[in-house]
Amino acid sequence: MQTFDNHAGLVAKRLRTLAESLSEDYAQGDPFPHIVIDDFLPEEILDRVLAEFPDNDDEMWDRKSKRSSVKLSCNNRDVLGLETGLLIDQLNAPKMLDFLARLTGIEDLIPDVHLFGGGLHQILSGGFLKIHADFNKHPAWHLDRRLNVLLFLNRDWREEFGGHFELWDEEMLGCRKRVLPIFNRLVVFTTTDTSFHGHPDPLQCPTGQSRKSIALYYYTNGRADETAGESHSTIYKIRSGQDKPQRRLSRAARGLLKPLSSIVGRLRQGA
Repeated sequence: MQTFDNHAGLVAKRLRTLAESLSEDYAQGDPFPHIVIDDFLPEEILDRVLAEFPDNDDEMWDRKSKRSSVKLSCNNRDVLGLETGLLIDQLNAPKMLDFLARLTGIEDLIPDVHLFGGGLHQILSGGFLKIHADFNKHPAWHLDRRLNVLLFLNRDWREEFGGHFELWDEEMLGCRKRVLPIFNRLVVFTTTDTSFHGHPDPLQCPTGQSRKSIALYYYTNGRADETAGESHSTIYKIRSGQDKPQRRLSRAARGLLKPLSSIVGRLRQGA
């Protein structure tokens, strides 16, 4: 069986050379440090992963449909296909951690082998993921989230399908970069409270197709930079003139509604 490690040209020396050649571009990424790398893996590896990618109606998917996102995800390593699990293990292995450290300048990276929030992602036609900054602390380990790695699995993906990965500036004045999620394209970016990203517009791919990706997150035990802050969940942002703001009730209004809902509930029980 051919795995990530069987490709000696990819691991070790090639990864080291690649990281060193791209590290300056990564640091100067606009609007925040990032890099886009095409043809990152031998195609036959991803072809095997794609061949075992779960069907849309598979029960393994966690289905989220809300105002901020409409997507499918699976972060249970135990139910992933053999080839998919092997690939994820290799992307969390020391050679990959060394590559990421050389590329980004962030040392002592820790992979999340439990794939919290990561793993397989799939978005069907009409789905989206609003612009956001990610949660900043691992919920179980309390480590600091530092890097996101996205690997796209979409063969023959066309511009008109949409699903572009968008990077927005800190002030949310505009999108600074749009990345088409084509097959074997890797995106790495630094995670901070203002690394706003997503794909906010509904997917336009034909019914039966979907936007497929693998998402992996990497952490450190503390961070010395100025971006360290209090723990928070995902921060969703509004695109000026494009998104409808979410109307939130005041605390006083919520206080009034609570006893009212209790009364309605008792009336229903007595009906």
